Parts: sequence; structure tokens; C-alpha cells
Amino acid sequence: MKVLIVGSGGREHAIAWSVAKSKRVDKIYCAPGNGGISEYAECVDIPAMEFEKLADFAEEKKVDLTIIGMDDPLVGGIVDVFEERGLKVFGPRKNAAVIEGSKSFSKDLMKKYGIPTCHYETFHSPEEALLYLGSCQFPVVLKADGLALGKGVLICRTLEEAEAGVATLMLDKQFGDAGNTIVIEDFITGREVSVLCFCDGTHIAPMTSAQDHKRAKDGDQGLNTGGMGTFSPSPFYTDEIREFCEKNIYQPTMDAMKAEGRDFTGILFVGLMLTEDGPRVLEYNARFGDPEAQVVLPRMKNDIIDVIEACLEGRLDRLQLEFEDNAAVCVVLASDGYPEHYEKGKKITGLEQFQDKEGYYVFHAGTKLTPEGVVTNGGRVLGVTAKGKDLKEARANAYRATELIHFENKYMRSDIGKAIDELS
Repeated sequence: MKVLIVGSGGREHAIAWSVAKSKRVDKIYCAPGNGGISEYAECVDIPAMEFEKLADFAEEKKVDLTIIGMDDPLVGGIVDVFEERGLKVFGPRKNAAVIEGSKSFSKDLMKKYGIPTCHYETFHSPEEALLYLGSCQFPVVLKADGLALGKGVLICRTLEEAEAGVATLMLDKQFGDAGNTIVIEDFITGREVSVLCFCDGTHIAPMTSAQDHKRAKDGDQGLNTGGMGTFSPSPFYTDEIREFCEKNIYQPTMDAMKAEGRDFTGILFVGLMLTEDGPRVLEYNARFGDPEAQVVLPRMKNDIIDVIEACLEGRLDRLQLEFEDNAAVCVVLASDGYPEHYEKGKKITGLEQFQDKEGYYVFHAGTKLTPEGVVTNGGRVLGVTAKGKDLKEARANAYRATELIHFENKYMRSDIGKAIDELS
């Protein structure tokens, strides 16, 4: 079986690693890929947004299955292009990927179908938004409506901060057209938990839980990033909470999308806040989380190809997802200065120490393979993941593993999973 993966980050590396484990797969391509993915796949120099070229390649190479890892191509309609050409592809169509592509759409969906979330209002002009802020209690959360690389969320603790945030999103266009419309939400508190779910358009199968760390610096300080590390499972996601979410969030979301004529097949990422009043949905994504995939997929026992085919054939309800009874922690090694200004092209050493090292993984996010070796090629460079019998052991293993890798301007948070200590 031949598989094509579309994307170039740590998430796609984790997907490639998982696909490579399948006995059913004998050839993997990745477009465009990165320096680490090339260990498992033949990297193809086609950008992720070149839908027709990617479909041409899939036809030429007689690819049996294409997995879309990234949000931009999904929201842009790559699945529709592949399906129109009779190609088997895994991911939601454009009319379903809007659940990530538009914050206002997803919030309106939750309101219409009674899916628990926080109070919000949507604004199409800065004048309306500024007028509304005058009646708000602070803090509030400002969100760019469109895709913003996971960074278009501003927590504003004062009116002045919120007014500046409106200017950043809607006037300065820091995230381009994503800020043409914004959502202003009530600020809610609690533990954040991410749950990735396989979906077949009718049925939904939640995976094990995870918790991301979005802020650039220790103590959840600094700017929002694409994610600085994560752990799985979340000890705060109890059986009681899981049952509540399955009944009131996961399946109702599938039913709501179907009722709207937007059947969702692919991966639904549900970002939750565990408030004192119960779980609330913070956001939906239409693909594997990054870096959540880097701790969830290494713990999954199932053959990922079997699960994907069950999704595509509408029989997910007949398949049981299984995960190892252990834990995993991922620490992101970034270029100092991320997410703003940072240098690329720094040589990375120490990667060879992870070959055949059981329970340890290095997922490449922003790397490039050159004649001199692997070099940095982005803000988030590597995701160092380690397993352990429990979260404490996995965390200790992951941080020890980060010491084996070196590159100039290497930066990481030192407190990924620190919340685990509170349970002692």
C-alpha cells in the first residue's frame, strides 16, 4: 500500500512514524516533508497548498491513501479536489473543515445545538468591537476568526489591552485576513485538556487525552505559540468528565455537523476547559493537534491505517481504540526568539543517539536536511517525546533526552507537565 502525507511539521512526522509501523504499508511519500520525515518517507517538493499538483502526484504514483495533516489545505478544500478525482483521502471536506477555519461558525454551531461553551459575540468591524468592550467585564479573550497558526488568541486583562488587541487583529492585520472578523469571549478558568477524535461522519471515537502548553515561556508567560510541549494522558480528565463530554460534546458535535449538511470525516480536535461549572469547549480543530499528536500516537496500539479506513468506510463504531497503560511527555526544542524573530540554519547534533532507543522519539518540526547534516529551519525545531510508566517518569525521561540534542540558540520551557507535581 502507498500512502501520501501532506504537511511538513512535527505532527506529520508523528503521522509518518505511525503509518510506517503498519504492516500494510510498503511506501510512504510526504509533501513537502522535512529533515526527519525523510527517515520514513520519500519527501516530495510540492507545497501543501498546491492541490492539483498533489493530486497529479497521487495519480502518477498510484497512491492508495492520502492523509492531510495541516489545517490550511483542509480549510482550503484539498479533500474536495482529491475526491473529485476519485482519490482516497483522509480529512474533512471544505464545508466541514470550516469548524476550524471560522471561530464564529464553530461558536454559532455550539450555541445553536446547545454544546457547552462560554458566552461570546462576533464582530466584523473594529468600531463595533470597541463599542462592545466598553460594556465588558475583564479579562476577555479576543480571537481572530480565521486560521492564525494557533497564535490568533489574545487574553486581555484590561480595557486598554483589549482595545490594543482589536487594533492588532483588525487594523494592523497581524494575522492577515484571519482578523477581518473577530470573536470576543468571556474569560473562563480551569484545566485545559485536548481530546483528539477519529470521525466517520456519523460516529466519533475519542482518543486518549492530552494537555498542551501554548505560551512561550515558563509559568505560561510570554506570547502564544503553536505549542511548546504536551503530556498524555491528563490526570484531570476523569472518567466522569469523559462520560460528560461523550454525551454532551463529542457526539452532539457530530450530530450538529450532520444536521447542517457538513458530515465530518477525519480528525476532530476538541479543546476543553474544565471549569468549576463543568467542561466547556474552547475551540475545535479539524486535524491532529501539534504537538498533541506526538504524545497520543506513540501510545496508540491500533494500526492507524485500519482506523482511517474504518472512518472512510463509515464503520468506526465497530472498531475499538486501544492505548497503552502508560504516559508520554513531549518537550519542544525551539529557536530562541520564537514565535517572533529567530535565526535558521543552525546545525543540530545528537540525533543519532535516539536510533533504536525504545520509548524515546524525536519528531522534527522545523528542520532541513543539508549536505552538512540536519539544520534548524523554523521556530519550533524538534519535539522530544519520551514514555514512562506514569507522567512523572515520562517527564523526567523527556527532559533527560533533551540534553542529548544541541544546536545554537536552542530554547525550551523547563516546566512542561509541571502541573503533574501538584498531584503528589
